[in-house]
Amino acid sequence: QVQLVESGGGLVQPGGSLRLSCDASRSSLEIYVMGWYRLLAGKQINQRELVASIFNEKPNYADFVRGRFAISRAENMLYLQMDNLEPEDTAVYYCYAATRITDHWGQGTQVTVSS
Repeated sequence: QVQLVESGGGLVQPGGSLRLSCDASRSSLEIYVMGWYRLLAGKQINQRELVASIFNEKPNYADFVRGRFAISRAENMLYLQMDNLEPEDTAVYYCYAATRITDHWGQGTQVTVSS
């Protein structure tokens, strides 16, 4: 089984920073890919968009990140450092993990960027 527990969301002013964490340390299966997705307000759950992912230590970012975010992984802990946040980044952020045969999602953590 794969368990994903996110933390680190909250309210921040434009230009501020947040660091999201995803704890997958209790997973019994080998995880190959981990990443962060987000769900914007008014969208359906199947419309989550990729923010960043990491595989074999190589990060991949969505175009809208524009150098503001950094994804990192240490064992089965995943992090997303978000700097220079914009109101358009307001969303529920989900941790994602993939084994050889299954996909897994965390419960989501709300990030709100507002003055």
